[in-house]
Amino acid sequence: MSALSKAKEAYGGDVPDWVEVLALEADRTSQSSVARRLSYTPGAINSVLGNTYRANTQNIENSVRGVLMDVRITCPMLGEIGPQKCTAWRLRARKGNAANSLHKRMAAACRACPRSKPEGSET
Repeated sequence: MSALSKAKEAYGGDVPDWVEVLALEADRTSQSSVARRLSYTPGAINSVLGNTYRANTQNIENSVRGVLMDVRITCPMLGEIGPQKCTAWRLRARKGNAANSLHKRMAAACRACPRSKPEGSET
């Protein structure tokens, strides 16, 4: 069964656009290959495609949109970046462990950014 067929069956035919792109890329290459590109495990990708992923899928969605769909957002500090990079910087800012001056400036900028939202509502 193709990854796209699996996703269509799992999501009842109403497959989110980013899951469809993920499935098409998995069919084109492999789940392992796409997992490496997105920095997730093949099991996580398989779970998303099967609509059985138990955690919030927002971070995976951000990775798919940034890496596979080439979506860009405007960061006040870095310019045009993928949403997965934005999420990574915001998570670092929340941890508060600024290792260098860039991290300190980014932490301050991320806290002030309108894209910053409470935990669990990543964009």
